[in-house]
Amino acid sequence: MNRANERAREDEWVEEEEENNLYEYQKLLVDKGQSPIRIDVFLQERMVGVSRNRIQNACKEGRVLVNDNPIKANYKVRPLDTIQVMLSQPYEELQLIPEDLHLDIVYEDEEVILINKPAGMVMHPGHGNLHGTLVNGLMYLKDTWPDINGSTRPGIVHRIDKNTSGIIIAGKTEEALTKLSKQFFDHTIDREYIALVWGDLAEDQGRIVGNIARDPKNRLKFFVDKDGQFGKWAATNYEVIKRYGYVTLIRCKLETGRTHQIRVHLRYIGHPLFNDFTYGGDQIVYGTVYAKYKQFVENCFKLIPSQALHAKSLGFTHPKSGERMLFDVPLPEGFQKIIDKWDTYINHLQSNS
Repeated sequence: MNRANERAREDEWVEEEEENNLYEYQKLLVDKGQSPIRIDVFLQERMVGVSRNRIQNACKEGRVLVNDNPIKANYKVRPLDTIQVMLSQPYEELQLIPEDLHLDIVYEDEEVILINKPAGMVMHPGHGNLHGTLVNGLMYLKDTWPDINGSTRPGIVHRIDKNTSGIIIAGKTEEALTKLSKQFFDHTIDREYIALVWGDLAEDQGRIVGNIARDPKNRLKFFVDKDGQFGKWAATNYEVIKRYGYVTLIRCKLETGRTHQIRVHLRYIGHPLFNDFTYGGDQIVYGTVYAKYKQFVENCFKLIPSQALHAKSLGFTHPKSGERMLFDVPLPEGFQKIIDKWDTYINHLQSNS
């Protein structure tokens, strides 16, 4: 393993301490015989460990919906009401310094901002990692925004792994934050990833389904629970873009957004992501035994900090206008160079065969 991967492995502890979702989602159906009662009281009785004050704050921020409509804390629940609750996860307050990180802004208006995050950038600060995160960069831009979602997560509603590059969206108002959060909750956000995986996939397209759970032996890793007894249900769709024999370039579309989902699902079917040291992709999984091939692969590894995975596009409904919007960002330079190298390598083999 090269030194860059060793550093990435060390840093990943900070980044992966949290689950992928930044909100705790719950959906409840009120019983037929329920008598009228304030919703904050109703929820406090049914949500273990959640204070009434936290529920009331969620109501104020528009994150408690009844029959898809935001309500106030004094709303009286009715039989067969469908309640959706989005509680922000508890997060330790840190003294953060806004930093001008020259973020690559893909799009921005009064409601939303989209950033093309580079591989290697941590999403959120943590102990021993207080600087250079996406949050630090957003806080620098946040001077003109309303004070939403606390000081440590300015408008962020989702995340991608530290060593995954690509597009991230944040809300700049309470309304935008709430509506974007609900779209993620309802799985109406369209996300497409580009990945380079080891091996030659048997099918041109497919769907991987399996519960993703944290590995009890290594909390930095996740696995697919075949029996479905543990973890969270997840589904990933993939389609082959180009085959190189030893590796395959694919696009992935998510039905869910679990931590390490694409990485774990592809490893589960025997095709780990290229250079993914957490799931075995930093070794030569498919190919020849010749020294020249080994050197070629190691040269490719050096071009990116970790797994060859890029969040290429994101589609959503604009929280103010209602317009459906889709944004796309190109592959980072290192990732593109790897693809170019594989193109050259395979063309050379074919020309000599």
